[in-house]
Order: sequence, then C-alpha cells, then structure tokens
Amino acid sequence: MWTRLLQRGTTSITQVVNPTFLHQRQLSFLCRRILSYGIDNRLPCPVRLSGTCFFHADCGKRAFKKDDKSTVEFPVSPVSVTDIKQYIRSRDIPFHDGYSCLHIPSIFVDPSVRKDNLSLFINKTTGQFLCKDTLVEGSWEDFQDCLEVMNREGQDFLSPHLLLGYSDTVEEQEEIDRELREVQRIWASSVPLSDISEDEALLIKTMFQITKVSNATLKKFGVRLFKPTKSLVLPWFGGPDCSLRGLKLLSAQNTGTDKVTYNEAMFPKSTSYYNLFGLPLIDSKDSEIVLTASELDTVAVSQATGLPTVALPRGVSTLPPTLLPYLEQFKRVTLWLGGDIRSWEASKLFSRKLGLRRCSLVRPGQFQPCPMEGLAQGTNLGRIIKNAIPAAHKSIVSFKQLREDVFGELLNKEQVAGVKWTRFPELKRILKGHRKGELTVFTGPTGSGKTTFISEVALDLCMQGVNTLWGSFEIHNVRLAKIMLTQFARQRLEENLEQYDFWADKFEELPLYFMTFHGQQNIKTVLDTMQHSVYLYDINHVVIDNLQFMMGQENVSVDKFALQDHIIGAFRAFATNTSCHVTLIIHPRKEEDDRDLQTASIFGSAKASQEADNVLILQEKKLVTCPGRRSLQVTKNRFDGDVGIFPMDFIKTSLTFSAPVKGKQKIKKVVLKPEKESENDEEVGTKEEVKKEKATRGSKAAKSQRPVENQATE
Repeated sequence: MWTRLLQRGTTSITQVVNPTFLHQRQLSFLCRRILSYGIDNRLPCPVRLSGTCFFHADCGKRAFKKDDKSTVEFPVSPVSVTDIKQYIRSRDIPFHDGYSCLHIPSIFVDPSVRKDNLSLFINKTTGQFLCKDTLVEGSWEDFQDCLEVMNREGQDFLSPHLLLGYSDTVEEQEEIDRELREVQRIWASSVPLSDISEDEALLIKTMFQITKVSNATLKKFGVRLFKPTKSLVLPWFGGPDCSLRGLKLLSAQNTGTDKVTYNEAMFPKSTSYYNLFGLPLIDSKDSEIVLTASELDTVAVSQATGLPTVALPRGVSTLPPTLLPYLEQFKRVTLWLGGDIRSWEASKLFSRKLGLRRCSLVRPGQFQPCPMEGLAQGTNLGRIIKNAIPAAHKSIVSFKQLREDVFGELLNKEQVAGVKWTRFPELKRILKGHRKGELTVFTGPTGSGKTTFISEVALDLCMQGVNTLWGSFEIHNVRLAKIMLTQFARQRLEENLEQYDFWADKFEELPLYFMTFHGQQNIKTVLDTMQHSVYLYDINHVVIDNLQFMMGQENVSVDKFALQDHIIGAFRAFATNTSCHVTLIIHPRKEEDDRDLQTASIFGSAKASQEADNVLILQEKKLVTCPGRRSLQVTKNRFDGDVGIFPMDFIKTSLTFSAPVKGKQKIKKVVLKPEKESENDEEVGTKEEVKKEKATRGSKAAKSQRPVENQATE
C-alpha cells in the first residue's frame, strides 16, 4: 500500500523533529529515485532543505501527520546489537563499541574532510543512527538503504544535499514560520540581567531563587530576561553552527500560599523540544559530566563546581534516545535530578540507557537537596557529586547498603506512596497513590464501564506527568481517544465543535501513547512493544485492555488456565524489571446478577490475584437504576493492606465517574413488612433514616403492608 502511495507522488523523505518515524519504505523509494538519476546534481526536483541534512532533529519542523507520535508500533524487524555488528563487519566498516551506541565513520561526509573519524552513532537498542557532523538521523533500515545506494554507485559517501525534503502543506509551513518568528521575537526583546538595574536584577533573582548565581554565569549560559512577562529566557543552541534553535520561558506564579510555582513555556512545542541545555559549552576533551533536571540546576552546578553540566529537556519525565550520542564521550555521568523520590526513580531508569557502569547517582536526602537549593544553602555541591553512589552494585550483602534506602522511604513516606489521584480522593485514601513497578488487576461485569473508568484513572495520572501507554485491543484507538478527550474537557465536544481545537491542542501535550494493535494479539509481540516504548518514551504506566485478547493467538492445544498464568507471569516480570506500573483488565466469570463480584470471580486460576499488587473490582447493581448503582471495591493492596469500597456516580455528559454528593442519595426499593418481621427488613441509606422510618410507621402501616417505592432522603 505504501509503495503505491509513494509511486503516485508521495514524497520519499519526511523532514520531522522526532527521528523515530522515518519509515523504511519511504527511504527505499528515495534510493530507487537516486539510482534512476545517479548520484549527482541533476535531480529533476529542486532541493528544499534547511541546513545540510535530510532528517534534522534541530530544525524545528513539525512531525509528519501520518506519523503521529501518540501511536507506538514495534519495528517490523527488530534489530539486535549482534545483527548490527555483523552487518557493519560485512561492509568492512570500522567501529567502536561505546556505552549505548556504536561509533563508525560518517557516510554523509567526504572522507577527505572528516573532522572526526567516528562521528556517526548507531543506537545498540533501536538501530537508530545520528551523524553529529551533519545532524542526519534515521532508522536502521534507512542506514542500510543508504549503504546500498553507495555500493551501487561506487561512491565513498552520500551527500545529504541530494536528498529531497518533505513538501509541507501551507498550514504546516505557516505554523513552522510562526514558531520561528516567535522564537526570534522573544530572543530579540529579551535582555541580559547585567543590562538592567541592580534593584530590578535582585528582584528577579529573588523571584527565581537564584540570588547566589552571578551575572557572569547567567551570561555564559545565555540566560536573559523577557521584561513583558518577567520571565527568564533559557535558550537552546544547536547544530554545527550553534545557532538559536528554540527557547524555554520560565515564569514565577504566586498561588496565594507561601509556595511559589514555576511555569514553563517552550518554543517550539514541548513535543519537539530535543536538546541539552549547556551542550555548546562542553569541550570535546571532557570526560565527566553532570546531568540535571532543570536549567537553573545546571547553572548552579556549573558555578559551584566548574564541571561540565547539561540539563535534560523535559526534566525527569523522559530521556529521548536521540540525545544519547551527545553523551557518549563521557566516562563518568553523574545524575543529580532533584531531591525527591520521583527524581531518584528517574535517575535509576535513565542510568540503564546510559550504561550502569559509568553512571553515578546523587541520592535525595536532607543534606543533598536539588543543586539550586544546595547553592542557596551554602552546601558543598562538589562534595555531593564526589560522594555519588555507583548505579551498578555487584550485590547487596548487608543491611548497611540498604540503610539509606530504608531511611529515605521513611523520611518521604508521601512520595513513596506514589502519584496521587485528583479525581478520585477515595481511591487515593485507600491505595495511597500510583507506584512504579506494581501490577494492578481490574475487573467488573460486562458493560459496567470498565474501559471508561480505567481511561479516566489513567488520564488523571497522565495529566500529572505520568507517561502512559494504552494497549486497547477491544475498542479502536480513535474511539478510546474520543472518550478520554471528552473526560479531559468534561463536556460533549460534539455539541461544542468550536471548542474542539482548543481542547485537542491541550490534550495533545499530554505524555499519552497508544499501541496500534486491535483484536487478538500474541503476548510476545505486545511485550516487545511495551519494552520498546519504555526505552523510547520512558513509559511509567501501561494499560492492557484486556487479558482475554492476549490468549487468542496462542496454541489452542495448550490449557487456557496454564496459558493465562504464563501471560500474567510475563506482565509481572515486566513490571518488576522495568519499574513500570501495569494495569491489566480481566473479565470476570459469569455470576448471578444479584451477586457482588469477589476476588475469586476473576477469570482463570488464582495466579492473577496472587501476582497482583492491587486488585480493583467495579461493582454494579444491575437491578437498580438510581444513582449510586456502581461502586469501586479494592480487595487487595500490597502496599499497606488497606482495602475498602466506595460508591460512584456516572456522569454521562462528560463520561466521568465521581463519588455521589452526600445528602442527595436515593434509597432503592423498600418494602414495609409487619413489625414481627422488621428484623429482616432491607435497610438502605443511613442508620438515622432507618430509625426515622421505623418511628413513623405506626399501626396503620403495619396493617396495610403497602410498599413504599422510590423514596428519596432529604
């Protein structure tokens, strides 16, 4: 299908921000065109490129519409590092085995003018490549196609000038130009802090808690002040010419309490903000570097220690693999991402990408705050970095090595409990929070709204920065996204189409991704996709809807209960090994309509409930139609043992669940019986209401025995 589309005129190369989505078939078509015309300057189309690359991570281009970043699909032919090495050896290409990448001579630079003999980096996990000299990026299949073209034409290198760019639509080009103009306008209107009065500079520094940072340090990193909004301008310089590629505006906001919050605005959008703040200041001979989660922490570490320091573009949320080549030269990488538990978890996760043997971690603690706070308190930042612990331990042999971890959990018990829900306070009260590395099993009657409820629970966490991957095998992604967008906006957008773009733009900024599978899938394919997404997007939460669709592609001769146990064990191992929370939806066994579900009602053997850290059941009274017919029951909580049940109302206009408003509950059907049978009356509502009802019955009600239906408590 793609081949026919390309032959009808679809462009062969897409000029995008995210280098993950350059498809093999697109470049293969390009190779056929180059072979048809030869590697020279007589191509029938004019070259339309910004810079010298055909796939540029720093050009600020918008992603190709067909390659939406919110869909995750595992590569058609996953490549291993062994396959990469064998292919390179077969081509007689020299290489160096680095920490996370293989280094080879660039095939996009004339050998006679190469500055660095090994300037092209190939990621060991994904096969994605980057040429640091030309900023050419692409997939492993793209690299193979380029070598095929060179071999066919007998050339020593392939010039990126000859490769065609994607012809943007008018709307896309206008958006690109608008963003670039905005970047230049803000930069031109901003001023260094050294150019304003001392009183105003002191006020700004106090506002951002950087009074100990000198104007010289801020000028070295290019930090400026945007006066109209009193925001700090944090520039992003990149490319071979170190030109301005984007910037981040940091503004302070008083929330009415003693605490000041800081808001960030990125240009271009955060989805295409791939950079390392401070990278142009790094020398090629530096062998040690400090990674921080914010630009101001980078400034603080640099001033206090003089060490090379860079900041991650999106804090502790993700470390894009496209940035790994820029960190290959360093023999020691110290990760100091903050002073809380979430930063500590991110440090351990990122150290796996960078290589455990060269990484050291700064453990959060009372005397080891984030760098900016440490600088303000007069803490010796150099000593903290020197005492950072290695990321890789050979073994744990005594409590002495666990002592600080235990103390850290006791000191930060609220953070250890996980991310708190804002839409479900009762769920937060019972489970305490959403924690990494756990397995949650969720069940409920057919048609009770399991997918709708879990989508809102996941959305709640995603809005707080939890990177989420949805595997919806029962309903299509378009329908699921429509449900979540309605829950996000809390209104029916089909009735307010003029607001669609507003809410869609906000929804697009969430760290939310979808698998492209639908229907029955093989468990290995799903696990490979999950592993792939954890590496690329640092996914913290995976939702699988549902388990039964994992069992359809397996051998029919295998016992279904043994197969289910195998699948649950695989998800349990994945959650533990990747520190990623997995929510698994499982259909229950068929029960009578008037009976509540129990843990034993989960389909299959007892392994699902045994392996799970949390078991949630969506209860539904099918014979009742009034509000409060649904409730959520927590039957297992391995974190601290708390269990319980609480009612919920379903709001159809926004497709959301909420706890019913107190004082407005309705009593379901009540039948009055003679006094001698009153002990067996069905009581609904509060005890006070039942006592009031008994006191007012009288002998008349006892004689008539008439039913009283649909009474509502005041």
